[in-house]
Amino acid sequence: MTSPLTHIQLMAEQALRRVIVASALETFTLLSLLLIAVPLKHLAGMPLAVSWFGPIHGLAFILYVWQLSTLITDPIWTRQELLRLLISGFIPFGGFFNIALFKKKMRLITAYAS
Repeated sequence: MTSPLTHIQLMAEQALRRVIVASALETFTLLSLLLIAVPLKHLAGMPLAVSWFGPIHGLAFILYVWQLSTLITDPIWTRQELLRLLISGFIPFGGFFNIALFKKKMRLITAYAS
């Protein structure tokens, strides 16, 4: 049986992993929309690409914000960090700027486990 502290650490690690996946998905769908679908619409006259990528990105963004909302009560995250993560969702390539922060938080969580 695991101790309560270990269980909490496991939950925090799982939540962080879900946010990392949601961040990557949101970043790649936004880039796909901006770098593939929009040029296809305007340069090649193929509006169908935006019709497909737009809703996919919308769902990815909603998933990302939902996963961020699960971190609000986690004491290792500051309001500024959560705001930074939220704002990065609106910026192309923004998710890549959070990699170092994600690594730092993962080290913090695993440091308590040992």
